[in-house]
Amino acid sequence: MNGAKSEIGKPTVCPGCGFEFLWTDRFRQDVSFVIYDLETTGLYPDEDEFIQIAAVRYQGGRLIAEDSFFSFARPRRSISSFIESYTGIGNRHVVGAPRPEEVLCGFSAWAGNSTLIAHNGKRFDSKFLAATCQRHGLPTRDVDCIDSIHISKMLFGKTRGTGHSLDHVKSRLGLRETSLRRHDARGDVDILGRAIVSMSQRLKLDASLNGVPRHQTLLPEFP
Repeated sequence: MNGAKSEIGKPTVCPGCGFEFLWTDRFRQDVSFVIYDLETTGLYPDEDEFIQIAAVRYQGGRLIAEDSFFSFARPRRSISSFIESYTGIGNRHVVGAPRPEEVLCGFSAWAGNSTLIAHNGKRFDSKFLAATCQRHGLPTRDVDCIDSIHISKMLFGKTRGTGHSLDHVKSRLGLRETSLRRHDARGDVDILGRAIVSMSQRLKLDASLNGVPRHQTLLPEFP
């Protein structure tokens, strides 16, 4: 399909048969997804490193809880007291953990060719993945990504003042609190996974999430 990017995700009716669908730049089939979240030492991918990653597989419109990935990562500078108070992750949690680039190689092998989904991923998480690869000179591959903020905007609109933080999304969807700590990657992935299931159902998205915009990041190559 050759529609403009601004049209992606808009409800469309085929003039010939009356079939309703969401406009997309390219029709995708049999796509597997990985919903993930990072916690980091700060906000700047060129200076900071991730200290925790959690992820769960999403396929066929459902979460596969038994197929998940989790690891701490040991950064090259100390975790600040602010980050520890915000995430609950301190230097004691990462002692003995592998370096971020090692964790990322393991994550890449586990994720395989799945499309990645993160909340605010385009502006944050995706940049940390790419920066980690580039900082350590890792052989890389391009990976398709979805920022779940786009799904929230498709459902709740883009009116000025409409917040799309994960807390806003959780509240609007009426999701129960996670039993895990918020701003720990595991807690955020728990909420985000349930939010994606709910938003996809409300929007009547297909299992391949056609009509949701994609961007790209880098992950290490795997055998």
